[in-house]
Amino acid sequence: MLKLEGINTYYGDSHILRGVDADIPAATSLGLLGRNGMGKTTLIRTLMGYVRPASGRVVFEGRDVTGWTPEKMARLGIGYVPEGRGIFPNLSVRENLRMSERPGVHGARDWTFDRVMHTFPRLTERLAFGGQQLSGGEQQMLSIGRALMTNPNLLILDEATEGLAPLIVAEIWRVISEIRATGISTLIVDRDWRKVLAHTDLAVVMEKGRIVLASASVDLVAAPAALEQVLGV
Repeated sequence: MLKLEGINTYYGDSHILRGVDADIPAATSLGLLGRNGMGKTTLIRTLMGYVRPASGRVVFEGRDVTGWTPEKMARLGIGYVPEGRGIFPNLSVRENLRMSERPGVHGARDWTFDRVMHTFPRLTERLAFGGQQLSGGEQQMLSIGRALMTNPNLLILDEATEGLAPLIVAEIWRVISEIRATGISTLIVDRDWRKVLAHTDLAVVMEKGRIVLASASVDLVAAPAALEQVLGV
């Protein structure tokens, strides 16, 4: 579904991504691991079009989409839950959800308003609240729900559990598991590598802008020494 080929990305004179190759097959969940500052968010921002790579290609469903704008990438069927959530604070919960409501690129309407409400029952009690009135956990639920309302083929979650209370974290992982079971491809970035590997089919580990490990998630679980070397766990 999504392929990155030889991606090199700079911020000014700083060479952040160094020849990154990665592949997310259809109906597959990929975990993206690495310590802070290793290039994970830059990789996501590059494939989403927020940052243009100096070289390399982003290919989505066989089409070269390198350098496409985030708006065009979203229209391809990519849902993005950014670090920091990115909800609209001046809109109500209902408005945040309804403004993104649309069928998928192939006409799918699996994720409706009612289904999102069923998935996040806490939001049903907050529909008239402004985005700024929600707790951090509720904002994260809203951000995920809003992305699902686009009926994406690929959902990207960047640090979806960061800074949340343990009960809310457990709820977010439950929802991620449910999303995975529907066949939506997912790209998951999270500091809890154990949870990432438990909820993904494949995983890659970044170090200093490069992919240094790539494997089935179950194989990485069985190789703690390799993970300790690159993650410091």
